[in-house]
Amino acid sequence: MSAFSYRCSRCGATYAAHEVTYTCPQCSGNLDVLLDYEALKPEAGRLFSDPTAKEPSLWRYLPLLPVGDPGGEGTPLRRAGWTPTYTLPRLAASLGLRHFWLKDESPNPTASFKDRASAVVVARAREIGAKVVITASTGNAGAALAGMAAAVGHKAVILAPKTAPQAKIAQLLIFGAQVVLVDGTYDDAFDLSVAAAEKLGWYCRNTGYNPFTAEGKKTAAYEIYEQVIRPHSVERLNVFIPVGDGNIISGVYKGFWDLHRLGLLETMPRLFGVQAEGSAAIAKAWASDSDTVAPVAASTLADSISVDLPRDGFRALRAVRETDGAYITVPDAAILEAIAEVGKVGIFPEPAAATAFAGLKAALAQGLLAADAPVLVLSTGSGLTDVKAAMEAVPAAPIVPPDLEALSRLLA
Repeated sequence: MSAFSYRCSRCGATYAAHEVTYTCPQCSGNLDVLLDYEALKPEAGRLFSDPTAKEPSLWRYLPLLPVGDPGGEGTPLRRAGWTPTYTLPRLAASLGLRHFWLKDESPNPTASFKDRASAVVVARAREIGAKVVITASTGNAGAALAGMAAAVGHKAVILAPKTAPQAKIAQLLIFGAQVVLVDGTYDDAFDLSVAAAEKLGWYCRNTGYNPFTAEGKKTAAYEIYEQVIRPHSVERLNVFIPVGDGNIISGVYKGFWDLHRLGLLETMPRLFGVQAEGSAAIAKAWASDSDTVAPVAASTLADSISVDLPRDGFRALRAVRETDGAYITVPDAAILEAIAEVGKVGIFPEPAAATAFAGLKAALAQGLLAADAPVLVLSTGSGLTDVKAAMEAVPAAPIVPPDLEALSRLLA
């Protein structure tokens, strides 16, 4: 465990680790976790010098995390993170790119990127003696919390909109969490979970609101450094990330920022946030050069990034602005096309995950990238969590009688 303090991302106020739990008491801004970077430099150098010698999970980075060893050996808690990165030559060729990678988060224990945040939050809950962890979720974050909590016998309560995909609700129930479906939006569930945590003394995992969520998600940036940037001597990587609440892109930015402060990364990668056109509050703020993210009436089939009021919008804007990136919006039709296109090279993304690839295609069409630009797409979750949407991405399978002649006619 690394010693840490907090700094407000908005007003800059600083706090000791014991002084605050969630957001800034002065302005309600989201808190950044600050490590003792100078003291950590020797340890970080050793940590990244021999990738083969470390645990194949996010816990390989324990010295750079603000939690102690959570235990849980032999459980899925110890398997979150260290996901594969593929070059996918046929997909790269179809895009006209010479240097392309896709990082696939679906091998995580509950099949999404959100396991990273939930693993670290559960570790923190155990550290501070919190008996119950609660979160609001459209599915993935809740499934991740339910799964990580179940792995170590911790109690989890999940509030999800009643419109969440059934496959995701099934995960919550199977993992044994207390699941409550809210007759309202994700934002309604978010506010209700915060109120419940405050009244009942529970620990709230909510995205962005809890500073440890970004600390879990930053580990993806460490892996990208180990798997792509360092071994391939990439000077400036362009990373495409799906954005809803804004916490994933904020977390990835934080990971690269840590590496920069530790002297391991000379130039920060360019971060491209991709939002569905029907849920583009952060992209709209970026386009108008505003620091204020105004709520929208979100409507997109990509439920994992369907958010009226992004809870980590300010830091999500910072992540793009400070890396000379951009925000891109894509229609649901392009997201469905992306699911099918990525599927043809052996990866099955859910709609939110496919949004990043759709954003890359839009960026290429707009001339934002050259053919020799190194590019990585972050595919954040498995399509198996939203089969209904996936079926909209492909033609229905034909039906034939059990007759060879009929099959031959069809195949011809």
